[in-house]
Amino acid sequence: MHQNKKSIQKLYTGLQNLDAEMMLSCYHPEATFEDPIFKLDSKDEIAGMWGMLCNGAREFEMSFKVLEADDKSGSAQIEAYYLFSSTGRKVHNVINANFLFKDGLIIRHHDRFDFYRWCRQALGFSGIVLGWSPFLQKKVQQQARKNLEGYRSKSISK
Repeated sequence: MHQNKKSIQKLYTGLQNLDAEMMLSCYHPEATFEDPIFKLDSKDEIAGMWGMLCNGAREFEMSFKVLEADDKSGSAQIEAYYLFSSTGRKVHNVINANFLFKDGLIIRHHDRFDFYRWCRQALGFSGIVLGWSPFLQKKVQQQARKNLEGYRSKSISK
Protein backbone atom coordinates (compact mmCIF):
# COMPACT_ATOMS: atom_id res chain seq x y z
CA MET A 1 0.00 0.00 0.00
CA HIS A 2 1.30 3.45 -0.91
CA GLN A 3 2.53 5.52 2.05
CA ASN A 4 0.20 8.42 1.18
CA LYS A 5 -2.77 6.06 1.22
CA LYS A 6 -1.68 5.00 4.70
CA SER A 7 -1.55 8.68 5.72
CA ILE A 8 -5.14 9.25 4.58
CA GLN A 9 -6.25 6.12 6.43
CA LYS A 10 -4.44 7.30 9.56
CA LEU A 11 -6.08 10.75 9.28
CA TYR A 12 -9.60 9.34 9.13
CA THR A 13 -8.97 6.58 11.66
CA GLY A 14 -7.96 9.42 13.98
CA LEU A 15 -11.21 11.21 13.18
CA GLN A 16 -13.24 8.05 13.82
CA ASN A 17 -11.56 7.87 17.24
CA LEU A 18 -11.89 11.66 17.77
CA ASP A 19 -8.10 11.77 18.17
CA ALA A 20 -7.02 15.21 16.94
CA GLU A 21 -3.36 14.55 17.80
CA MET A 22 -3.28 11.48 15.57
CA MET A 23 -4.88 13.48 12.79
CA LEU A 24 -2.44 16.35 13.16
CA SER A 25 0.53 14.00 12.77
CA CYS A 26 -0.55 13.50 9.14
CA TYR A 27 -0.07 17.17 8.19
CA HIS A 28 3.03 18.92 6.88
CA PRO A 29 4.22 21.98 8.87
CA GLU A 30 3.12 24.20 5.94
CA ALA A 31 -0.30 22.54 5.52
CA THR A 32 -3.49 24.35 4.54
CA PHE A 33 -7.12 23.23 4.74
CA GLU A 34 -10.23 24.42 2.95
CA ASP A 35 -13.88 23.43 2.86
CA PRO A 36 -17.14 25.39 2.42
CA ILE A 37 -16.91 26.57 6.06
CA PHE A 38 -13.19 26.85 6.93
CA LYS A 39 -10.22 28.30 5.09
CA LEU A 40 -7.15 27.61 7.23
CA ASP A 41 -3.67 28.78 6.31
CA SER A 42 -1.54 27.05 8.94
CA LYS A 43 -1.04 23.76 10.71
CA ASP A 44 -1.85 25.54 13.99
CA GLU A 45 -5.26 26.56 12.66
CA ILE A 46 -5.84 23.02 11.37
CA ALA A 47 -4.90 21.67 14.82
CA GLY A 48 -7.42 24.03 16.38
CA MET A 49 -10.19 23.02 13.99
CA TRP A 50 -9.71 19.28 14.52
CA GLY A 51 -9.33 19.77 18.28
CA MET A 52 -12.51 21.84 18.43
CA LEU A 53 -14.47 19.39 16.29
CA CYS A 54 -13.21 16.28 18.11
CA ASN A 55 -13.79 17.75 21.58
CA GLY A 56 -17.26 19.01 20.68
CA ALA A 57 -18.46 15.94 18.77
CA ARG A 58 -21.79 14.50 19.86
CA GLU A 59 -23.39 11.34 18.52
CA PHE A 60 -20.55 11.16 16.00
CA GLU A 61 -20.07 8.29 13.56
CA MET A 62 -18.20 8.24 10.30
CA SER A 63 -16.99 5.96 7.58
CA PHE A 64 -14.45 6.61 4.87
CA LYS A 65 -12.99 5.12 1.74
CA VAL A 66 -9.60 6.08 0.36
CA LEU A 67 -10.18 6.30 -3.38
CA GLU A 68 -6.61 6.77 -4.57
CA ALA A 69 -3.18 7.96 -3.52
CA ASP A 70 0.16 8.32 -5.26
CA ASP A 71 3.39 10.25 -4.68
CA LYS A 72 1.74 13.66 -5.10
CA SER A 73 -1.99 13.43 -4.45
CA GLY A 74 -4.87 11.42 -3.07
CA SER A 75 -8.60 11.43 -2.52
CA ALA A 76 -11.18 9.96 -0.20
CA GLN A 77 -14.91 9.93 0.39
CA ILE A 78 -16.28 10.40 3.89
CA GLU A 79 -19.74 10.02 5.36
CA ALA A 80 -20.19 11.64 8.76
CA TYR A 81 -23.19 11.57 11.06
CA TYR A 82 -23.35 13.91 14.05
CA LEU A 83 -25.33 16.43 16.03
CA PHE A 84 -24.52 19.98 15.00
CA SER A 85 -23.45 21.62 18.26
CA SER A 86 -25.13 25.01 17.69
CA THR A 87 -28.60 23.61 17.04
CA GLY A 88 -28.54 19.99 18.23
CA ARG A 89 -29.84 18.94 14.81
CA LYS A 90 -28.75 15.69 13.15
CA VAL A 91 -26.48 16.00 10.14
CA HIS A 92 -25.42 13.44 7.54
CA ASN A 93 -22.59 14.98 5.54
CA VAL A 94 -21.05 13.38 2.44
CA ILE A 95 -17.59 14.79 1.81
CA ASN A 96 -15.17 14.41 -1.07
CA ALA A 97 -11.61 15.06 0.09
CA ASN A 98 -8.60 15.83 -2.06
CA PHE A 99 -5.02 15.92 -0.84
CA LEU A 100 -1.61 17.05 -2.01
CA PHE A 101 1.45 15.62 -0.29
CA LYS A 102 4.94 16.90 0.45
CA ASP A 103 7.61 14.90 2.25
CA GLY A 104 5.06 12.13 2.91
CA LEU A 105 2.65 14.47 4.73
CA ILE A 106 -0.54 16.30 3.73
CA ILE A 107 0.29 19.82 2.60
CA ARG A 108 -3.09 20.71 0.99
CA HIS A 109 -6.42 19.29 2.17
CA HIS A 110 -9.54 20.39 0.32
CA ASP A 111 -12.97 19.04 1.30
CA ARG A 112 -16.04 19.51 -0.86
CA PHE A 113 -19.62 18.97 0.23
CA ASP A 114 -23.05 20.33 -0.64
CA PHE A 115 -23.30 23.39 1.61
CA TYR A 116 -27.01 23.87 0.95
CA ARG A 117 -27.74 20.26 1.92
CA TRP A 118 -25.62 20.68 5.04
CA CYS A 119 -27.44 23.95 5.95
CA ARG A 120 -30.87 22.41 5.63
CA GLN A 121 -29.90 19.68 8.07
CA ALA A 122 -27.76 21.71 10.50
CA LEU A 123 -29.80 24.92 10.63
CA GLY A 124 -33.35 23.81 9.89
CA PHE A 125 -35.75 26.47 8.60
CA SER A 126 -33.14 29.21 8.11
CA GLY A 127 -30.97 26.73 6.21
CA ILE A 128 -33.89 25.76 4.00
CA VAL A 129 -34.77 29.38 3.24
CA LEU A 130 -31.28 30.91 3.02
CA GLY A 131 -28.83 28.00 2.73
CA TRP A 132 -28.34 28.59 -0.98
CA SER A 133 -27.26 32.20 -0.43
CA PRO A 134 -23.69 33.50 -0.20
CA PHE A 135 -24.94 35.66 2.70
CA LEU A 136 -25.67 32.65 4.92
CA GLN A 137 -22.50 30.86 3.89
CA LYS A 138 -20.46 33.93 4.85
CA LYS A 139 -22.31 34.16 8.17
CA VAL A 140 -21.61 30.48 8.92
CA GLN A 141 -17.95 30.97 7.98
CA GLN A 142 -17.67 34.00 10.27
CA GLN A 143 -19.25 32.13 13.18
CA ALA A 144 -16.99 29.12 12.60
CA ARG A 145 -13.92 31.41 12.56
CA LYS A 146 -15.07 33.06 15.80
CA ASN A 147 -15.61 29.65 17.43
CA LEU A 148 -12.18 28.48 16.24
CA GLU A 149 -10.43 31.58 17.58
CA GLY A 150 -12.20 31.15 20.93
CA TYR A 151 -11.24 27.49 21.11
CA ARG A 152 -7.64 28.21 20.20
CA SER A 153 -7.31 31.01 22.77
CA LYS A 154 -8.66 28.69 25.51
CA SER A 155 -6.33 25.88 24.40
CA ILE A 156 -3.28 28.15 24.37
CA SER A 157 -4.03 29.54 27.84
CA LYS A 158 -4.19 26.03 29.38
